[in-house]
Amino acid sequence: MTTPETSSRAGDALSPTEELDATLGGFVSDLKAFTDDIHARLQQQEERMTRIDRKMLSRPALAAAAETETPHRKAFEGYLRAGDDDALRGLELEGKGLTTAVNSDGGYLVDPQTSETVAAVLSSTASLRAVANVVQVNATSFDVLIDHAEAGAGWGNEATAVSETATPALDRIQIPLHELNAMPKASQKLLDDSAFDVETWLAQRIAAKFARAEAAAFVTGDGTDKPRGLMNYETVANASWSWGKIGTVSTGAAGAFAATNPGDALIDLVYSLPAEYRHGASFVMNSRTASEVRKLKDADGRFLWSDGFSVADPARLLGYPTLIAEDMPDIGADKTPIAFGDFGAGYTIAERPDLRVLRDPFSAKPHVLFYATRRVGGGVSDFAAIKLLQFSA
Repeated sequence: MTTPETSSRAGDALSPTEELDATLGGFVSDLKAFTDDIHARLQQQEERMTRIDRKMLSRPALAAAAETETPHRKAFEGYLRAGDDDALRGLELEGKGLTTAVNSDGGYLVDPQTSETVAAVLSSTASLRAVANVVQVNATSFDVLIDHAEAGAGWGNEATAVSETATPALDRIQIPLHELNAMPKASQKLLDDSAFDVETWLAQRIAAKFARAEAAAFVTGDGTDKPRGLMNYETVANASWSWGKIGTVSTGAAGAFAATNPGDALIDLVYSLPAEYRHGASFVMNSRTASEVRKLKDADGRFLWSDGFSVADPARLLGYPTLIAEDMPDIGADKTPIAFGDFGAGYTIAERPDLRVLRDPFSAKPHVLFYATRRVGGGVSDFAAIKLLQFSA
C-alpha cells in the first residue's frame, strides 16, 4: 500500500525512463538547432556563388579569358607585347620562377606552353630527329661512352690454369652543344592588338626556322658552330670498315642502280648492318631518291616499296620503315643518298630543354624583334649502327 510519504518521495526523483526521455529530447533539440544553422550557412554560400557567376557571365569574353590565364602566361605575354618584365621578375622573387626565369645575359625562358609547341613541331619534322636518340642535358656538351671491343673469353676445366683474357675498350664521343637562333619581328601596332595571339605566332615562326636549320645540320652539318651531320663523316667500303668511319655498299653502277637486279644492292645494304642493329633499323633518303626506289621490283615483279596503311604509318622498303629527309643528297656518281641503320643507337641529338627569348624594340623600329635561342648538338655515336648505299661501280 502506497503512503502519502512514499508518493511524495517518488515525485521528487525521475524514473530511468523519464531521465532517458529528457536526455534524448535535449539532444534532438540541439541537433535540430545545429542542422538549421548549417542549412542557413549553405544557403548563404549558394546565394553568394550565384551572384559571382552572374557577374562573370556579364563580363566580355576577352576579359573573362584574361582572368583565367595562369600568372606566368600573362606575365610572358606582357613581356612580348610591351616589354614589361616586372611581372616576370615578380614571379621569380616569389619563388615561382621554375618556368619563367631571368637569363644572366638578358632574355627570358619561354613559358611551358610555347616551349612545348616548338618541341612538338621540331619532333614532327622530317629530319633525323624523328629516328635519332634525343637527349636533354644541362651542360655545354654530352659525352657518349661506347664499348666497341668485347672482353675475351676462353674454355677450361678444374685442372687447367685460367689465362688472362682481353680487356674491353671504351671510346668517349663528345657532342658539343651549339647555339641555334631565330629573330622574327612584328610591328608594335600588331602586338597592341589584343586579338592577335602573339605566343602562338612566335612559336610557329621559331619552330619553322629551327626545324629547317636542324634538319639540314643533322645531315650535312660540318660540326663548326653547328651539329656534325651524318654525311660529314669519312666513308669506307664496308669490307674495310673500321671504327670512326661509316661503311658503304656499292650499287654496281656509277650514279645509278645496276641495270640487272637493281634491288639487290638494297638487300646487300640491309645485311651489311650487324644483326643486333637490324631490328630497330630504318631507311633515310630524300623524295627524289624515293621516287626512283619506289619503282624497283623483285624477280617476280613485286615492288620492294610498300605504302603505310595510314598517314601516320611510314612507308616501308624491304619491310623496314622509311624516313623522307629532304636534306639527304640526290642520286649521283659516288654519292651516298640512302642511309640504313639503327639511328636510335647510331646518331645522338643533345639539346638543352629551355628556349630563351629576348625582346628588342630598338634595332628595327617601328618593328619589335624577338631574338630566340636554344642550344643543340648532334653527331654519330655508334659507327657500327649506320651504313650507306654508294652509287658507284
